[in-house]
Amino acid sequence: MAQAKKIGMYLLLIFVIYTIITSPTRAAELVQSGFVGISDAAKAVGTFMTGLVN
Repeated sequence: MAQAKKIGMYLLLIFVIYTIITSPTRAAELVQSGFVGISDAAKAVGTFMTGLVN
């Protein structure tokens, strides 16, 4: 089971490197949209917590 997980991680890493090499603009857009999503989620949690306190 551990070896399958290791193989899966290697395949994912190879895919990410391939994507970055073949289409760096698209890869940058995906990373940026991921960070925007994380930022929006953090803001929503902050708003929720502020609402609970008040």
